[in-house]
Amino acid sequence: MRRLSAFIIILLICGCAALVSAIQVKELGWDDLVGIFEFEDPFEQLTSEQVYDLGTYVRVTKLKESDLSSVTQSMEDEGREAEERLAAGGVDIDYLISIAPEVKKQRIKRAIAVVPELNGQQVKLPGYLLPLEFEQKKVTEFLLVPWFGACIHTPPPPPNQIVFVTMEEGYGNTEQFAPVWVWGEMQVKNSQKSLFLVDGESGIDTGYTLVAEKVTPYKPDEDK
Repeated sequence: MRRLSAFIIILLICGCAALVSAIQVKELGWDDLVGIFEFEDPFEQLTSEQVYDLGTYVRVTKLKESDLSSVTQSMEDEGREAEERLAAGGVDIDYLISIAPEVKKQRIKRAIAVVPELNGQQVKLPGYLLPLEFEQKKVTEFLLVPWFGACIHTPPPPPNQIVFVTMEEGYGNTEQFAPVWVWGEMQVKNSQKSLFLVDGESGIDTGYTLVAEKVTPYKPDEDK
């Protein structure tokens, strides 16, 4: 009976070990967090010269509508010449102007697109730590960002380039922008976190949440 019990225990231990080894940790780079959102953007078909001409035409036209007296003859000539070049190139100016607001919305969606397949995966991701919450001199919640100074010294990256990290046991290095590796379960979940700055509070949108099991100082040559 004892031998049978011991045999069962050994099987359970081996089974658990096999299960743990089967859970593969996927090392991610920040490009891996950018989702695919495809749409037809007619502005991408324009040459750089046509983009410039379209901007010139729109600027002069709007200025004429709002304050005609401020439009000089030189500016009016620039607007007319830009319109003529666009027409000669087969560019439908009125159509592009009419769809510009919708294209802007679609570009925003493309810029913040996430990767649904990452949800629930065990991952490892490097980045810079931006503390949010502390407990007993340890940081328990922080933002992980792809470059030094993001959200404070430079504007926030898009939500798919900001990861909200929670760690129940906390991480000892509370230094702002400390470079770290973070291991844990990735969750594809939008949230907004309050970041307290010297000049006030800022709301930061995040596209992912990472429930951290381990956080270590970043070492570029660390074994994967």
